[in-house]
Amino acid sequence: MNARELALDLFLEAEKSGAYIGELVRETLDKYDYEDPREKAFLKRLTESTLEHGIALDWALNACSSTPVDRMKPFISHLLRLSACQILYLDHVPDRAACSEAVKIAKKRGFSSLSGFVNGVLRALSRNKERLEWPDRDADPVRFLSVRHNVPEWMIGMWIEQYGARKTEEILQGLAVRRPVTIRFSESVSRSPKAEACLQAIEKKGVAIRRHPLWPDAWELIGCGGVASLPGYAEGLFYVQDVGGMLAVASAGILPGMRVLDLCSAPGGKALLASEYAGATGTVLAGDLSQQRIERMKENIARMGVGNIRTRQWDACVTQEGMEEWADVLLADVPCSGLGVMGRKKEIRYRIRPEDLTALSALQRQIISASWRYVKKGGVLLYSTCTINRQENEAIVKELTERYPFVTESLDMYLPEQLWNEQTKKGMLQLWPGASHTDGFFMARLRRIDKED
Repeated sequence: MNARELALDLFLEAEKSGAYIGELVRETLDKYDYEDPREKAFLKRLTESTLEHGIALDWALNACSSTPVDRMKPFISHLLRLSACQILYLDHVPDRAACSEAVKIAKKRGFSSLSGFVNGVLRALSRNKERLEWPDRDADPVRFLSVRHNVPEWMIGMWIEQYGARKTEEILQGLAVRRPVTIRFSESVSRSPKAEACLQAIEKKGVAIRRHPLWPDAWELIGCGGVASLPGYAEGLFYVQDVGGMLAVASAGILPGMRVLDLCSAPGGKALLASEYAGATGTVLAGDLSQQRIERMKENIARMGVGNIRTRQWDACVTQEGMEEWADVLLADVPCSGLGVMGRKKEIRYRIRPEDLTALSALQRQIISASWRYVKKGGVLLYSTCTINRQENEAIVKELTERYPFVTESLDMYLPEQLWNEQTKKGMLQLWPGASHTDGFFMARLRRIDKED
């Protein structure tokens, strides 16, 4: 197993197929399970660090290369990024090793004619890494923040326009903090000795645990690798879910016996929590577009031993016959840009484009247009996204209340007091990444009214 060469192949495969590096790395580590643990750890660290510092790596390489990175052949640009990452960010790798291994790989893979170029750029970077001129904060603050936090300039500019410079920097700092895995025990497990026994067993695996400050049955796992191998997972004692999603379901005000419709449900975290509130006399109907995602959701439902959830494959953009005024609560956790979870899913920042935000907003409107009639008069529509973008959040809620018979309602009675603010009184909440031990998450509570109300 050559971790450097494997990492290069994974980046090339991701560019070609559109697959996510994180998923490809997991598949590769499973495939090479028998290999040297140190080499596997190096592969994981190298790919993650290269993703984490992608924009800064390009800036540094451009300072040392006569050819800009975006004009290089994909093989060469990815090889240089991975090698530059070793030189700038992986202290345990000697610079000479990063350079020589890159040259070897270039020659081995049919790029002998460019091996001298690769060697020259990397040696220049090694010589000058302590003297690199990074963007100046005063002269070009947006570029400075972009290179420092590895977030595209257009995204930073958008946030400054929407939220101001100070809040934008807080968002960037929150995204840079490594978020622990958060798990939620079901209410029945939390009340039993099983929860404490499970936590103790997890701690014995070398995982640090702390209770989440906003959700009494949620726990943060620090230093956790694969969750599926932890004690209690296979038995369905807990579910992995960010507290932002938990708060969204809580804000819907689901009561025993209610009928809940979860529009875009997979992998099923919100449906599972909704099923607890609805109880044995209630029903949760959970749907998604992809049958593959439906099957994944069924696996989670079966693992958690839940019996009041039904699943159905559907296109949320198409109105389903016979569903008018079926739901007491409609959970509309719609497809979004995912900017609030970039701390966990670093590739989003490199894939999303400004025009994608417009397309996603149109999709969100289409879903609302097709589904709002599912809500009974007097029922609740809980709109949510995992993004930080007013175009996908507040603007959609505003249009929803202007075009359809819905009004926003205060969230305060459903939220911890430390989250109350002027926005929550108006029925909306934007959670900022890291600020409340959550990802970036938005939710809005709306009640359907009669037209004459």
